Amino acid sequence: MIYKRSSELFAAAKKVIPGGVNSPVRAFSAVGGEPIFIKEAKGAYLYDEDGNKYIDYINSWGPLILGHAYEPVVDAVVEKAKKGTSFGTPTQLETTIAELAVSMVPNIDKIRMVNSGTEATMSAVRLARGFKGRDKIIKFAGCYHGHSDSFLIQAGSGAVTFGTPNSPGVTNGTAKDTLLATYNDLENVKEVLEANKGEVACIILEPVAGNMGCIPPKKGFLEGLRQLCDQHDVLLIFDEVMTGFRLAKGGAQEVYGVNADIVCFGKVIGGGLPVGAFAARNEIMDYLAPTGPVYQAGTLSGNPLAMAAGLAMLQELNKDAEIYNRLEEKTAYLHKGLVNVLNRNKVAHSINRQGSMISVHFGEEPVTNFASAARSAGNGKFKKFFHGLLEHGVYIAPSAFETWFITDALSYEDLDATIEAVHQVSKEL
Repeated sequence: MIYKRSSELFAAAKKVIPGGVNSPVRAFSAVGGEPIFIKEAKGAYLYDEDGNKYIDYINSWGPLILGHAYEPVVDAVVEKAKKGTSFGTPTQLETTIAELAVSMVPNIDKIRMVNSGTEATMSAVRLARGFKGRDKIIKFAGCYHGHSDSFLIQAGSGAVTFGTPNSPGVTNGTAKDTLLATYNDLENVKEVLEANKGEVACIILEPVAGNMGCIPPKKGFLEGLRQLCDQHDVLLIFDEVMTGFRLAKGGAQEVYGVNADIVCFGKVIGGGLPVGAFAARNEIMDYLAPTGPVYQAGTLSGNPLAMAAGLAMLQELNKDAEIYNRLEEKTAYLHKGLVNVLNRNKVAHSINRQGSMISVHFGEEPVTNFASAARSAGNGKFKKFFHGLLEHGVYIAPSAFETWFITDALSYEDLDATIEAVHQVSKEL
């Protein structure tokens, strides 16, 4: 494929935007080469500035569960924009989408809208700390919760040591209150809690990890976390920015039958516009200002365009009884096809899947946590895989540590074309 126009645009962008991008993963630094500039999208396809067409498995990193430029969502945004783009005052639309979200998700009474997933998780942790009156939190290595200071932490030298900053600008004082645990390892979580008795406000995790590839929880892991949180009087936070309204109407809580104390949303709830949210039962949410002492605010929170897009998306999902079955069937079909061609070409691999999330890891070792994901990513095969698929018109995330997102707009012909592309590319791995 020809990328002349994209290359020119990237050169121009680097002169006025740090690294030429407004989010680091877009720069292709993990896979080499230069990013592709997208001009438009429709349904399951992206079209770049050079006129190339791609089957899209990023889908704006998850929110476009019904495909690009989905007509009811676009129409809702256009009609709302005609009446004003932002007011900075309450609107009925905010209540309408809140009522719908609360009705779809188990175990929540109230929800607060924010502008991004990062805002949602940052606010949820502040609320948990304020509600419990404790400073420390536990997060899992490899789970990404946005770029708030509390989350940009890497592991210490031992299982129960304090974390250390992994970005300049994050203070050691912030890092000392973030404890690291190993995903899918309950014994490790027990050890961390025992070493910090009475000091931990919350445990936060992606119930299905999507930022070390797709990694589902092992059987009993989420249930075990719920029990540990109850034993130690700690709040359990599910970061469902990716999984919320994608795995099921009620997200991972519904799929796994495990209740979190606070749930964070993003992606799908915004219908493609910048929206995040966090929700909980009344006694926790009423601890937020203006009702309670924990301060959280956002000038553009509940923006009418974003609320219109999110409401249209949730309404479509709520009324389509078969949407999640179709998504799971398409993902399972893709999974089976990928296994067949990778086995045929004798490429060692491990594929993880949950609902409409799937990822391919290169190596024979099962990928169950960040350490095993990193070992898989370290063999260099993903870079060849990514660029090979790009040349065959298949666009996956430019990182071995990101899940693929399946959209209902994908046809079985698209899935077959993807499987054939993987077949051709994997011959060279």
